[in-house]
Amino acid sequence: MPTLYRNPRTIRRGEPRFCSRDPIAFHRRLPGYTPTPLVDAPGIAERLGLARVLVKDESCRFGLPSFKLLGASWAIYRALIQRFGELEPWSSLEEVSRKLAHLEPLTLAAATDGNHGRAVAHMARLLGLGARVFVPTGTAAARIRAIESEGAEVEIVDGDYDAAIRRSAGEDSPGCLVVDDTSWPGYEEIPRSVIEGYSTIFWEIEAQCDAAPNAVFIPLGVGALGAAAADFFGNSDRVRVIGVEPESAACVQASLRAGRVVTIPGPHPSIMAGLNCGTPSSIAFPALLEGLDTCIAVSDLDAEEAMRVLASCGIVSGETGAAALAGLQAAPRDELGLDFTSTVVVLCTEGATDPESYERIVGGSLT
Repeated sequence: MPTLYRNPRTIRRGEPRFCSRDPIAFHRRLPGYTPTPLVDAPGIAERLGLARVLVKDESCRFGLPSFKLLGASWAIYRALIQRFGELEPWSSLEEVSRKLAHLEPLTLAAATDGNHGRAVAHMARLLGLGARVFVPTGTAAARIRAIESEGAEVEIVDGDYDAAIRRSAGEDSPGCLVVDDTSWPGYEEIPRSVIEGYSTIFWEIEAQCDAAPNAVFIPLGVGALGAAAADFFGNSDRVRVIGVEPESAACVQASLRAGRVVTIPGPHPSIMAGLNCGTPSSIAFPALLEGLDTCIAVSDLDAEEAMRVLASCGIVSGETGAAALAGLQAAPRDELGLDFTSTVVVLCTEGATDPESYERIVGGSLT
């Protein structure tokens, strides 16, 4: 059974911290932008005794197998403006690249379990910048190759994700801009922009739904995506935001219980690699504390089963991407206030970023 925690500190607010329409207006100008599909999954809904289950499928966003470019691109753009001045007007990223070309050479650095680092490297390539990405020990070779395919230099750090974060933080210099999706004292503006960038997902969901859902299930790592969801739905009495994380890295749940940021020491061995984070983002945590209704910790077996269920619906999901559905399937629906009248949105946040693992778990071949 999953570990479930109902957050007693949840409140409803009127003014959002992070969510405006500026990021989605920016994303619409990027090459290849299109809203990702919101897939109706009646088979899942019937089996779980719900009215509807809708899966927001982020397995292909801007040609990458995750949603992460939404946060990385907006954060990089805002940081470049802060460092170099206004970049408008522009109608293509090639124009932005030309405006940056006469400046000193610049490298973007980031720590990652895979998807965020690839997104940073992809944006660096589009802008003609260098990229250096730090990954923890044990990162799948396929994910490292994907980052390198964007032209980035990849360094494996001896330790977990938090160790990779510490390594990337040391890269900050006039010639290197650190673009991490978590925060620490003195480093908050870029991770704030990352959270803002994720709001595009929820503006799209709002446009794609004929009515607000009763619950939204979000995978939690450092909590940036969860903070965006909690902030977006923070003034709604109807929508409950439910976060899901691995049992071995349930740092958000531990922090909610304590009412403050808590670190879960590593190693964090879950197959849900993108959620193997030991410490919530300090800039995200206040929004989680106020806006996350429930936190669920699930097992790797739960995630594997969710991958197979998504595949039966025609959705290719990696281990991290299936976490939200794993939470919905594993938790007692009555304890979450969900029944045959409820509409639930589940975020599938990545595709099969490790094809060998996907084929082992789901069966068949991706090629």
